Amino acid sequence: MSLVVLEDLSLHLGGKRIVEDLSLRIAEQDRIGLIGPNGSGKSTLLRLISGEQMPDGGQVRPRKGVRIGYLPQDVALEGGRTLRVFIIESVPGRATIEDELAEAEKTLEALTDQTDLPDYEDRMMEAAGRVGELHERIADFERLYSEHEALKILAGLGFKDEDHERDLGEFSGGWKMRAVLASLLFQRPDLLLLDEPTNHLDMPSVAWLSDFLKSYDRAFVLISHDREFLNEQINRVVSFEVEGVRQYTGDLDRYARQREEERVLLENRAKNLQREKEQMERFIKRFRAKATKAKQVQSRVKKLEKMDDVELYQERAVMSFRFPPSERAGKTVLEANGLSKSYGDHEVFHDVDLRVDRGDRIALLGVNGAGKTTLLRILASEIEASAGEYAYGHKTKVSYYAQHHAEALNEKQDVYQAVASAAEGAPHQQVRAVCGAMLFGDREIEKKIGVLSGGERARVALAQILIDPGNVLLMDEPTNHLDLESSERLADALDTFDGTLLFVSHNRAFIRKLAKTIWFVEDGKVVVYPGSLDDYMAKCRLEGLDPAAAAVQDAAAANLGSGGADTKKETAAEAKAPEPKRSRAEEKARKREEAERRRKLNAKLKPLKKRAAELEKRIAKLEKAQGEREAKLANPAELGDGEQAKVSADYGRAQVELEVAMETWAEVQEEIEGLEASAS
Repeated sequence: MSLVVLEDLSLHLGGKRIVEDLSLRIAEQDRIGLIGPNGSGKSTLLRLISGEQMPDGGQVRPRKGVRIGYLPQDVALEGGRTLRVFIIESVPGRATIEDELAEAEKTLEALTDQTDLPDYEDRMMEAAGRVGELHERIADFERLYSEHEALKILAGLGFKDEDHERDLGEFSGGWKMRAVLASLLFQRPDLLLLDEPTNHLDMPSVAWLSDFLKSYDRAFVLISHDREFLNEQINRVVSFEVEGVRQYTGDLDRYARQREEERVLLENRAKNLQREKEQMERFIKRFRAKATKAKQVQSRVKKLEKMDDVELYQERAVMSFRFPPSERAGKTVLEANGLSKSYGDHEVFHDVDLRVDRGDRIALLGVNGAGKTTLLRILASEIEASAGEYAYGHKTKVSYYAQHHAEALNEKQDVYQAVASAAEGAPHQQVRAVCGAMLFGDREIEKKIGVLSGGERARVALAQILIDPGNVLLMDEPTNHLDLESSERLADALDTFDGTLLFVSHNRAFIRKLAKTIWFVEDGKVVVYPGSLDDYMAKCRLEGLDPAAAAVQDAAAANLGSGGADTKKETAAEAKAPEPKRSRAEEKARKREEAERRRKLNAKLKPLKKRAAELEKRIAKLEKAQGEREAKLANPAELGDGEQAKVSADYGRAQVELEVAMETWAEVQEEIEGLEASAS
């Protein structure tokens, strides 16, 4: 059944078309990946679905009572509440139930003094029943939305035990985003709208979120620049293409295959159509003057006039560049000895010794707060170490990319000026070429930084590095604020870089493509693992420590405190407690009861499963027929006079029938699953 229906939706912002006549249904089990370049309208579509943005035309129709949870890229949270209270109180409805219970209890108490009423017993029974019902609803509420569950979610997203009672106003923007995400996961809305939820997460938190969403039994729409994360989660793709919004079944890899098959099909169709036109034109030219062929010639002239061209997919502009050859540095690029960093009493890392050789590609991993960015900033000379020293080797030139660089761009400069300022004396053509590689064309380079989106600012900051990259690159979360395709193009470009690369990222596909060494930052130390991300994870598993799952489990155990430990002991005790031994008569009675329950369940399930099978056959038959009609409509030249109108009309009628059949099948399937769940 549909949760939200978008009908003929249109929206234009600043003279730009975002969506036009878009129709989309989001069903109960949909797991949708929303993809497209920065600025195409992905985030705007989520705002339309959530009701935060109103369309110019068409309508968004949510099902009555449906709960929608929306995580934007930027959140604004005021202080005044602790983190724990914010999560617990985020679930709507509890206050209403408690108010209703207080009112029902007042009614019951007032009735106790009215024994002379003629219907006293009936009214007492009704009032007591109402109080009991509300107590049950509160018990169900506490079971579904327990504090224990809230703390588990907070632990999974990286919050520590001491964070629970901190005021929300004390957290940074990234941690506030995590708090909002935690509240949405705790609420378990019918439809989750997640706009780049991994942007401020570390790898263990991404792994935990991935596992959570895999077991999430409700619908969601997800925007992410992480291909692996999307592929793990989605069963449907909604894509912003040049020709409009398109929809595909399957994950991201299947979408890519379908898209390529469509491209090849259209190209072949265009070739066939062109060949057919040329044959007709030759026939017309050859027999135009012959009276005996006049009828055939006229028929072909009319047919030729009616033939439309096949529109091929327009290739979308994507980031595309290669790093120029860099000056060769000495064999040892960097050495650090006894490096330490503290903020007051808080020690980030202590007595770290590191060495980087020419050509190394190193990914810094670890939970948020472990010190990855701090270490990178020290090596970039942005901040000073508390102790120890480091030195770069012969002929090294360091470039540093960080998220705050994109945010700190001069808003009064235009794109061209911002890029040119990063390399004084760079030729005009070189600056324009670098801007073009970052998708800033003749008009875009004149835009002021102040009007650019987060993704566009990130591309400007990347262009500043590209114009003068040096031979040592330090990069902190370079794929944040980039769309999926731009993230992958950046990885391709960095693969061509012949210098030395150190980077922080939570994007597994990005790390997997580039990293040849892993630095794991944890507990004030940096542990070096030679090899790729897969080598590192395999080594961790051999040592009995899954790098993602172990981090989440450790955090959960630490953050839940003694209450969590007690729960584990109780669960273990319950698991080990022996079941009371039954007599033979009791065992026979139990088996008879189970057999009777199965018989009754099968009696209900059998007709439903038969109906579902019939509907599946009907749907398959309709889909096959629709496919044949689509093939005919795609080649109107092969249809006779009047046949196209008939096929088109049949297609419309069958489409309605198909939608009804699919809706009915979904309802039957839901009933089957409900019966099976109640019996388990």
